[in-house]
Amino acid sequence: MAKYSITRRRLLEGAPGVLALGVTARSVAAQEYRISGADLKLGVASYSFRKFSRQQAIAMMKDLRTPYLNVKDFHLALNSTPEQIDAAKSEFAAAGITIVGIGNVSFPKDDEADMRSKFEYAKRLGAPVIVCAPTAVTLPKLGKFVAEYNVKIAVHNHGPEDHNFPTPQSVLKIVRDMDPRCGLCIDVGHTARTGVDVVESIAEAGPRLLDMHVKDLADMRVKESQVPVGQGRMPFPEIFTQLIKMKYSGSVNLEYEIEDSNPMPGMRESFGYMRGVLATIQALGAPTAPRRPAPSAPGV
Repeated sequence: MAKYSITRRRLLEGAPGVLALGVTARSVAAQEYRISGADLKLGVASYSFRKFSRQQAIAMMKDLRTPYLNVKDFHLALNSTPEQIDAAKSEFAAAGITIVGIGNVSFPKDDEADMRSKFEYAKRLGAPVIVCAPTAVTLPKLGKFVAEYNVKIAVHNHGPEDHNFPTPQSVLKIVRDMDPRCGLCIDVGHTARTGVDVVESIAEAGPRLLDMHVKDLADMRVKESQVPVGQGRMPFPEIFTQLIKMKYSGSVNLEYEIEDSNPMPGMRESFGYMRGVLATIQALGAPTAPRRPAPSAPGV
């Protein structure tokens, strides 16, 4: 049995006293939660706004009350000129948005010019990390550019359909022998669909976990079962507890892949649930993260 859990009922019962018990005004305003040495930032993967312009995405970020953004090329093309990158950077800064990364960016070609152009883009934009999808051939070659540009890479696992990196463990096999700035962006939905334990995968990644994409699933093996965070089976209390235990200081970016023409209601609900979980953990104190069994097969 888990040593610690936060049920919906407990969240609702604890909500009125949470702010008084230690959630600072700054953490609420900035969506930054400093708990037991961890520094979690709730942000957005801009893929969630793929049907909308950059200006619209900025307005939606303000509505969601988080300044942390992982920029997808829908909102700034990878072939943008330096002037276009500078203009976009200024727009984000003027809106109070902090760029925590770019991506997902593919590195399909064993072509140093292609690789360099993407690092140039990230460096000019001021993105500290490239969330990326390399191949088994291109990943080892990215280390050269990580060192040259001082921009981290976080390899994004894409689940059973990904022939290169379906699981966090498949990424770790390669990056564990690379520069410490080479690591993972664990996508909790894709991870769950492979049948490996999400919480244990986060623990295995340790300091190589440089970014996260989060979502919720009604069926932990079915991609099409995504729902607003809190409505599905993803163990967010245990996920956040494990992140706190390992003093994670990166972003936890909501990647809302459903309802692409009207994502805001579900995204608001998702942030509300995650804020509730983190505020409750902060108020009650962060316990030891529990070990959990692997997700059951569909229908079990």
